Amino acid sequence: MQFDIDIRKTLRSGTRSFHLNAQLRSDSQRIVIIGPSGSGKSQTLKAIAGLMTPDSGHICVGGNTLFDTKSGIDLAPQARNVAYLFQDYALFPHLNVRQNVGFGLARGWFNPRRGDQHAAVDYWLDAFRLGAVAHQFPAELSGGQRQRVALARALVSRPQALLLDEPFAALDPALRAIMRSELDALQRRLQVPMILITHDPEDARVFGEQVLHLREGTIDACDSNDAGCDAVELVN
Repeated sequence: MQFDIDIRKTLRSGTRSFHLNAQLRSDSQRIVIIGPSGSGKSQTLKAIAGLMTPDSGHICVGGNTLFDTKSGIDLAPQARNVAYLFQDYALFPHLNVRQNVGFGLARGWFNPRRGDQHAAVDYWLDAFRLGAVAHQFPAELSGGQRQRVALARALVSRPQALLLDEPFAALDPALRAIMRSELDALQRRLQVPMILITHDPEDARVFGEQVLHLREGTIDACDSNDAGCDAVELVN
């Protein structure tokens, strides 16, 4: 089982509360969770990555238990071996491209030095055609280049899963189409299981081996026109 997720979380802001109740089991390598803003998509992804702690439930990825309230398991984000690609890419502005990619391999408190060489970093710089801008800083890059740097940083540590938070939302339509195609080809080549969250139906069409809908904190249906719907077991 690639993904086995059953989590609950209540979020409060003043007198308002939001209840997340996300549950799914799937063997798919390409899951798209689609829903409007505020439906709980990002919170679900953050829970898998260990950036948000559910009130109860469990999270298993690739047969490994990352979180389980009954067993008292709650692995730190860096111990989960899942890569999280933030919507704004979250690149470090004071680090150049090579350092940003190398940060995925960093341990401890120190940033990678500018002159550091690492075979894995070189591999991903080459794979994403970033060698020519390796010494430039994020502010000097195009939107597509920044996304490639973020993907390279996410993949350099060989994660067991890739989590993508609205990865194309910040791109213009033409670049969005190009980057969709590139990510599609990359995932097929690497066979890294991924969950992509979006509000864009085109993302679901391109990547939706399995498409789930999240509405008001609950995964409640699979689009009847999506290929592979029956391969997802919804636990509602």
